Amino acid sequence: MKPKKPDNHPDLFLSQLSRILNLSHPLCRLAEQINWRRIEQDIDTVYRSGPGQPALPTRLLVGLHYLKYTFNESDESVVERWVENPYWQYFCGYQHLQHELPLHPTSLVKWRHRIGDKLNVLLEETIKVALETKVLKSTALKHVNVDTTVQEKAIAFPTDARLYQKMRVTLVREAQHRGIALRQNFRCVGKKAFIMQSRYANARQMKRAARQVRHLKTYLGRVTRDIERKAAASDEPMQVLLARAKCLLNQQRHDKNKLYSVHEPTVRCIAKGKAHKRYEFGAKASFVTTSQGNWLVSAQSLTNNPYDGHTLAAALQQTQKLTGFTPQFAYCDQGYRGHGVKGETKVQIVGKIPKRAKASLRRWMKRRTAIEPTIGHLKSDHRLNRNYLKGEVGDKANVILAAAAYNLAKLLAWFFCVHRIRQIFRLWSGLFQDKYLTVLA
Repeated sequence: MKPKKPDNHPDLFLSQLSRILNLSHPLCRLAEQINWRRIEQDIDTVYRSGPGQPALPTRLLVGLHYLKYTFNESDESVVERWVENPYWQYFCGYQHLQHELPLHPTSLVKWRHRIGDKLNVLLEETIKVALETKVLKSTALKHVNVDTTVQEKAIAFPTDARLYQKMRVTLVREAQHRGIALRQNFRCVGKKAFIMQSRYANARQMKRAARQVRHLKTYLGRVTRDIERKAAASDEPMQVLLARAKCLLNQQRHDKNKLYSVHEPTVRCIAKGKAHKRYEFGAKASFVTTSQGNWLVSAQSLTNNPYDGHTLAAALQQTQKLTGFTPQFAYCDQGYRGHGVKGETKVQIVGKIPKRAKASLRRWMKRRTAIEPTIGHLKSDHRLNRNYLKGEVGDKANVILAAAAYNLAKLLAWFFCVHRIRQIFRLWSGLFQDKYLTVLA
């Protein structure tokens, strides 16, 4: 059933938030600038009309996701803080103070999975608000910077011993849930071998540590073959786990597309050339920012660790789709060599400056590095540093919502500065008026 609207019927015994709050607050001003009806029209298409319980209000769910990533909260904490903060309630479309939780935190997870690619609407709306309020000028969309980074998954460092132990524990647990009687589950000896392996490795006794790793691999192989003989062929979840266990047992050191996590099989090992972190385990993400102002105009999650140059065409295409403008110049680092992009956008690779290049082109190419602090803010302030959302769907949602929150934070800062400037102007105008009246007296 279609989503319901927030219950904002007038009540004689309740005061409206618009009469209590400071409507010059940045959140209140931003709530008035966002076109909530436009967002609802795009997102409500995933719901079907008919009998049944109505869905939760779309503005409430969109507002909670905006607030969650803007203020770096979890699903649980953003719902709890929503009850305590009347400005957050006003931002989500409520006119009266609420004293109970608006929804269960798991509703946010289900909603993200349900709307899927419609999350791009949240990023698109922040760009439209910036353009409509003249904070972002259309001329700034002519020059863009493009770069990629890695959003790490919330997994432990994938050592062989840890993967063998966790895979065996998972198989034993699922077999017990299905009533499969195992010959031996290796619970005690497996735990002891895992502990001793870490102790030997810490003491730099590598031969003894390797022996414990072989024990753990043997225990996993025995449990896998025992379950394979006794599990039903129609049990698809168990067959998926058995396939992962076989992949883990067969993979070698220099293989590609290895399994690095039991519960997140899509995780890839990505090397970005960092001195402090040689390898990162997660998914690659692509971002496009304006050279002037550093507004995020495109954000994508990439699968299977593609070459940076092969992602440029899709990034520019999404930029044109979200903004309605085609960039004239795109500035990239040398990782985008051999991109093969042909069209209206002229791609400039930093480090390959022609000898007779104009001074303006050199200045624009120097601005390419401005995208680096933007990515740093995404990771430190907007939940891109560690992705807790599950699967490839979670990767895409986390990137889009982090980018939307970054633009939202810039809008809030702009409204805050305007509000402060108006306060200072009123203060100074009052002082000059008092001084003028004193002189006349």
